[in-house]
Amino acid sequence: MWCGECAVEALFSDLPGEDESDCRSLETEPGEPVQSAGEPPIKFDPIVVTSRLRWMGDQCNMDFERVSSEALAAVLKGKMEKFGAAVGSLSRSWSDQNPELVYERAFLCVSVKLLMHVAKKVPAMVHPNELIEVINGNSQVRNYIEACGG
Repeated sequence: MWCGECAVEALFSDLPGEDESDCRSLETEPGEPVQSAGEPPIKFDPIVVTSRLRWMGDQCNMDFERVSSEALAAVLKGKMEKFGAAVGSLSRSWSDQNPELVYERAFLCVSVKLLMHVAKKVPAMVHPNELIEVINGNSQVRNYIEACGG
């Protein structure tokens, strides 16, 4: 199981890291881990992952209110059972429109951005489990995270 579940839960808590001086990144450049060859594995730090997830969500420039999607419309009304379908569809679309953006990265960006957007609109309907389940339910994305050290 993906070890970043506590990081997802931290997205909903008031952790330090909103200030850019407190943010730490998992990568120096996209796709280049901080760990060097021959070094011991980097310990899992949920604050690092939380900061990285927030940063990824910020990279998504979609205006969810203007996107036409039945699943998205349902999610925006608080029907979180459609969250996975909305994220999958939006991620494919965004990835197809931006060939330099791999699907897995688009999926993570869209899922975080959409969850945080819905959390502002319908806070009582949103729980960390939605993001955890959508990531765990997508083996392609989960394998991508694990390959990046998560």
